[in-house]
Amino acid sequence: MKKKSSINYLELTPERVHEHIIEENKLVTVLVPRFTSKFWKKILAGRVKNKFINLNLDELGSATWLQIDGQKNVAQICESLTNHFGEDFVQAEERITKFMSQLYLNKMIKFKELGK
Repeated sequence: MKKKSSINYLELTPERVHEHIIEENKLVTVLVPRFTSKFWKKILAGRVKNKFINLNLDELGSATWLQIDGQKNVAQICESLTNHFGEDFVQAEERITKFMSQLYLNKMIKFKELGK
C-alpha cells in the first residue's frame, strides 16, 4: 500500500459502500443505514420505521455515483462525465474529486488502493 501523501487522487478506484435506488426522475437516492452498531440495531429493531437515511443526489451527484463501479478510476470517471455533460461542464476534475472526497470522508465510498 502506498503512502497517502504519494497517491495521485485521479488514479484511485472508488467503490460504493451503500446501496442505492434510482428514482423515477432518474436521480439516485443512496440508502445509508441509520444504525451500524449491532447493539443499536437490536435495541431499536421494530421501533424505527425506516432503517435507512435517504440521501438524495442531484444530477451531477447521481451521474457520479452511478459511474462508481469499482473498476474505473477517478480520472476515467471524470472523462466519462465530461463527455456526458459536454464542454459546459467546467472544472470537472476539481468538482468530482471534491465530491468523492466528501463521499470518502462520510464513509459512503472506499478506495481499493487505500485498503481497509
